[in-house]
Amino acid sequence: MSAQPSGHCFPDGVRGRPLLVVIDPVARRTDGESVRIAKDVLCAGAAAKICLPDGPEEYARALARRGHRRPVVIGDDRALLRAVALLHKERDLAGVALAVVPVGAPGAVALSRALGVPTDTVAAARTVLDGTEQSLHLLTDDSDGIVLGGLDIPSGTEEGDQARRRKRSGGRLPGPREDSDAAGRAGEEARDATAGRLAPEEGPGADARPDAPATWWRAPFRKARAALALLAARVRPAGGDRSAPPGHRLRVEADGVVLADLDRPVRWVSVTPGDGADGSGLAEIVVHWQAAEPPVRARARAVTVSGADFRYRADVVVGGPVRTRTWTVQPGAWRLTLPHD
Repeated sequence: MSAQPSGHCFPDGVRGRPLLVVIDPVARRTDGESVRIAKDVLCAGAAAKICLPDGPEEYARALARRGHRRPVVIGDDRALLRAVALLHKERDLAGVALAVVPVGAPGAVALSRALGVPTDTVAAARTVLDGTEQSLHLLTDDSDGIVLGGLDIPSGTEEGDQARRRKRSGGRLPGPREDSDAAGRAGEEARDATAGRLAPEEGPGADARPDAPATWWRAPFRKARAALALLAARVRPAGGDRSAPPGHRLRVEADGVVLADLDRPVRWVSVTPGDGADGSGLAEIVVHWQAAEPPVRARARAVTVSGADFRYRADVVVGGPVRTRTWTVQPGAWRLTLPHD
């Protein structure tokens, strides 16, 4: 099953159903101490089978062979999303109560925190043993993708997108590679090139001896590299640059009602599946305008966004570019173990 050892825990006092504890390899590498603590707490309170998959295929096999055991994921948000996606693919998501012990940097477990899971290792492990199962909504799209916490369609104003994500999650969700960082790196590369510095791993003769004499290609290569870097920095301005082009021209429809059309740019669009507590089964859609105007808010079962090629963030995963996509809320489609309060 794995190149790593796995095993079973059989404590004297067992609470509830036995557990299948799947420990994500990233968590094992980055914070082995938290993994050990979580495993000790879980094994002290329940009969548990410990699985240490080394890759996606072993991860999928572990969940597929869970039997009557309750799956518990030890890892970050990506590990949780992977488990949900696999169960969704099996069409068994509604029949399985998942539990998670978040392990990772604060930004890597922001989704788990936003869902109500404690980020303290001991508290999260005790929630697995003594918590309660809660039904939650999620979004599915027309490519069979899933969204647990929320969906953003950013407009290129990365600073505003990060602020909005911090407000919703209580922390900073990890973002895609930011244009401003790319522009900054490009500028640094241009300065390095004009100063005559060349990265040893780039250009012809990269495997040559470091003390080799300069060859004919170095001067033209430096000039070309500097020109390309400066061009990239100008074409793609920084996220906070006020000279950046206006927001996306998108058509946003909520249950067939047009909230935004192509003749009016939007700053960003956010969609959340709701918390499942109100029983409405409706998603919450917010359209933020590029101008300083109040946003448009709506609740609907489905939202369709279309327009020029756009990217979107579904939880911690960036999708696209696409020209149209429809997301539909699935009420109570999955269950997560959360604290009683």
